[in-house]
Amino acid sequence: MINYIKRKDLDIAKFDTCIENSVQSRISAFSWYLDIVADNWDVLVLDDYKAVMPVTWRKKVGIKYVYPPLWLLELGVFSLDESLDIQPFLAILYSKFKFVELRLNTTNQFLNSDCLLPKQFQYLDLKIGYEAILKGYNRNRKREIVKANKHHLIENWTDNPEKLIAIFKENIAERVKGISDKDYTNLLNLMNLSIEKGVGELLTIYDENNKLLAAAFFLKHKNKVTQLVCASDISNRKNGVHTFFNDRAIFKYQSHFDIYNFGGSSMENIANYYLSFGSKTEKYQQIKYNNLPFFIKLLKP
Repeated sequence: MINYIKRKDLDIAKFDTCIENSVQSRISAFSWYLDIVADNWDVLVLDDYKAVMPVTWRKKVGIKYVYPPLWLLELGVFSLDESLDIQPFLAILYSKFKFVELRLNTTNQFLNSDCLLPKQFQYLDLKIGYEAILKGYNRNRKREIVKANKHHLIENWTDNPEKLIAIFKENIAERVKGISDKDYTNLLNLMNLSIEKGVGELLTIYDENNKLLAAAFFLKHKNKVTQLVCASDISNRKNGVHTFFNDRAIFKYQSHFDIYNFGGSSMENIANYYLSFGSKTEKYQQIKYNNLPFFIKLLKP
């Protein structure tokens, strides 16, 4: 039986154990992560935590709705049984909320496609080793690496996460619709706690004059490392810095992880850029369900 359990009534130990041991285990589904990035969250729980589906929600004009928080790439159903039918979770979710927008994880594949949008990530197989990965870069990526080396770019893995916030605000913020001061606070708290827990790392890139050119934050979980967020100085892109920081992260992580997730994009130009590293595409689904009353149906909460 699937029950809707509020965050305050959740058995956190059992919930986190389910996330850790689930077939679909993702770092973004742990309680500490959700507590930081989500305004509110509850959980659909099967039996005694045999499967869980975290539900991130807000309320506006008296209506509770499910939304995708920033800095959270994958949610969905997390189960201990690979053969579990996850379809009933959607039915209950739709019965509880009139508006749902939520990213699922790449392992979840629901059959009902009426309210599901196809999305994608790009990832690299690190098991083949750095030399083989480097050979898989296309001509432009290899040219950018040569350019970066000529400019004597410097990598740093010990910087303060506030450096990423600063360069993100200066170069990316205007293109991210609706980002708020609270979102930046959430990101900073998330990076700091991830570093404290040993599951997050910050990479910053400088030129030979000690000018910050780029920054990226990575999350590590089981056999996968994921690029959560990155930013680079748009006025300094002729030195190959964007390719350089990805290359340095790939080089660092290929010895200890099997998969390098670029964080992905369904936008063709960004996806093609990541694919130019020799990466592959992995598909996932995003719920987009709107059963609001007619007079507000066209208004996104």
